Amino acid sequence: MAKNSKIRKQSLNIPKSILVTVQILQFISLKLVTLFASRLFMTPLKHKIPKRELEMDQKSRQEKVRIPTISKEVVVYHYGTSKKKILLVHGWSGRGTQLVKIADALLETGYSTISFDAPAHGKSGGKTTLMLEFIATILELEKQFGPFEGAVGHSLGGMSLLNALKQGLKINRLVTIGSGDIVQDIIDDFTYKLRMKHKVSNRIRLYFENRFDTSMDSFSAYLSAKEIEIPVLVIHDNDDDEVPVKCGIHIHKYLKNGKLMITKDLGHRKILGDEQVVESATNFITN
Repeated sequence: MAKNSKIRKQSLNIPKSILVTVQILQFISLKLVTLFASRLFMTPLKHKIPKRELEMDQKSRQEKVRIPTISKEVVVYHYGTSKKKILLVHGWSGRGTQLVKIADALLETGYSTISFDAPAHGKSGGKTTLMLEFIATILELEKQFGPFEGAVGHSLGGMSLLNALKQGLKINRLVTIGSGDIVQDIIDDFTYKLRMKHKVSNRIRLYFENRFDTSMDSFSAYLSAKEIEIPVLVIHDNDDDEVPVKCGIHIHKYLKNGKLMITKDLGHRKILGDEQVVESATNFITN
């Protein structure tokens, strides 16, 4: 496929008004387009909860929990009553009920789950967030509701859990599904889909590094993988159009005690409901 055709395909879900705004701002000022793009990068989409997640939503005990380190509140879901608890972490633009199939399977094996709507996601307030806030939330929930036996994370949730382990999260086993890897690659892909000049990508990274006084690439998943001793199952689909399978392969390469599972034809989200994936993730976490 020609590069221009690939761009058009990737941009189908991006409102034309945003693409036009990007082109105008790029012409006027690199500073303006960087600020605009940085705001977009921090703004998830909120989706209506699908029918398949309604039962978990209705049966969960829900509460608002304040995360002191980021001065934000998140909605937490307590699903099941077992003292053996598994932490579930959704991805970008996801919800605390998104891993419902895995949650149900865990309940059947005698576990309960804790999950949450990350800042600016689901029922939690706010309009913007970053992975740093996912990580802060994970560490705070461990303090309030842990210890957790294990954890399962999808997409950005997987990256966040890998980083949380690096920062002191204590669990026995981890499953990542469709996890992203190198932060600069994520920003590059974001700017590419918005048809921005490549140099804007570096400007966005520098904007965040100056704002938060930290290296963004230090949050790359493979760097955390190097320091993790516990067993980790990395699941990734070969046909994931949002997060390339090379990410899962690269993360697995750096794990000391890792296992890799590559699926086919499931993409980035359908994978969460696949029977074999659910069974493999549940067995790995509970055995």
